[in-house]
Amino acid sequence: MSTQRDKAARPGSTTGAAGTERSRLPSISPLHEIGRAGVTSVTAAAGVGRFLFHTANDALHLRLPTKAGVAHEVRTTFEHLGPTYVKLGQLIASSPGVFTEELSAEFESLLDRVPPADPDEITALFVEEFGARPDEVFATFDPEPIASASIAQVHTATLHDGQEVVVKIQRPRIADRLAPDVAILERAAGLIEISEYGRMLSARHVVEDFANGLDEELDFRNEAAAMREWYECLQPSKFGDQVRVPQVYDEFTTARVLTMERIYATRIDDVEAVKAAGHDGVALCRTLFLSLLESAFHGGLFHGDLHAGNVLVDADGKLVLLDFGIVGRFTPRTRRILRQLVVDLIVRKDYESAGRAIFLLGAVHKPGSTSKGGADIKKVAMPLTSTELGEMSYTDLGRQMAAVAKAHDARLPRELVLVGKQLLYVEKYIKLLAPRWKAMSDPEIFGYMASIMKEAERDRRADTASGNTAQG
Repeated sequence: MSTQRDKAARPGSTTGAAGTERSRLPSISPLHEIGRAGVTSVTAAAGVGRFLFHTANDALHLRLPTKAGVAHEVRTTFEHLGPTYVKLGQLIASSPGVFTEELSAEFESLLDRVPPADPDEITALFVEEFGARPDEVFATFDPEPIASASIAQVHTATLHDGQEVVVKIQRPRIADRLAPDVAILERAAGLIEISEYGRMLSARHVVEDFANGLDEELDFRNEAAAMREWYECLQPSKFGDQVRVPQVYDEFTTARVLTMERIYATRIDDVEAVKAAGHDGVALCRTLFLSLLESAFHGGLFHGDLHAGNVLVDADGKLVLLDFGIVGRFTPRTRRILRQLVVDLIVRKDYESAGRAIFLLGAVHKPGSTSKGGADIKKVAMPLTSTELGEMSYTDLGRQMAAVAKAHDARLPRELVLVGKQLLYVEKYIKLLAPRWKAMSDPEIFGYMASIMKEAERDRRADTASGNTAQG
């Protein structure tokens, strides 16, 4: 899924509740939507019933309900609701610091351990895509998946030239299963925005982006293109040789099948294995941090789901990034504004100017006075300039940001929220692999930020000379 959806609709596309063109999610009848809403209500009610039963049982034994127990019931209910809600659960798992640790940990089981699809249905899908069975297309094909998620599952195979590959196969009829749930969520979001809290969360925009992401994620050719684009944008940088993505085999790739080279590597959060292999934890975290900044600030395309299953370390100590189904995009204008925002916050400490930059991003709907906005931004920004990444309390910072957002009716662009989530992942890996590393004092990090600041000052001088503000 991408957070920027400005492509022209393909033939046969449908339109979402917010008018967004979608090409893979089919339209559904009102009767179908009503029927699915009934099933959803019953399933959710059953989940509430299980929670109440277990709560009553705890009370009888003089026990208080645990956060882990509550998280388990929520996860179980999401599983029963089906793939759309499993995907929502994965979003929870992919948002460390946004939800409770218990809820995020519970939902991590949904990242790659969903029950696999019927093998005969997988074979039938393969025949539809290639006109042949998987064991005919490949020299070998293992019908048992090595990972199974809500949208797709992954199998190992061998090409006829001996090359080992992994084959990502979309679940049969998954689009038909997702469509009615998406329609229900869009209607629910409209009702939620009646409340002040719902408007602050921008519930309709969140659901719209979620739905559009699902739609784009259903075409694996988008993911293949994103992999190539991300890798190429990093190659000119000095750390371009420290990252890699699997090679895509186009002749074995369609909208519903993605075939990639198989890479043997270790999850970045497997601390013992990473250290046993002799890899430098500081170097790994530095590369991940800088590659995220470089791809966002200069390439304009960044990986939007850096959970540990998608970030590996190979035998040579290179970072391997998998699953580009979720990516974020910054336009040239947005990148220019963001560079200036960094300078305003960190170097010049000009919080009123920072407020104007945020306004240019389209985030503020009730600006008020620039002095008041600047003072509020200062409260949030000070921890960012005085505290190391690994030492911040993201919970407290989140509360402060929510308060400022409410006061100014601010809704951060979804791309900014997405890149912020990836910084939370980086922070997690720093604590695991390099707990004593001071990221902001690192010469390479400092040098990179200095280059960003030079670019921003150059842009500022150019704007002053031309009499313009931020331009694209």
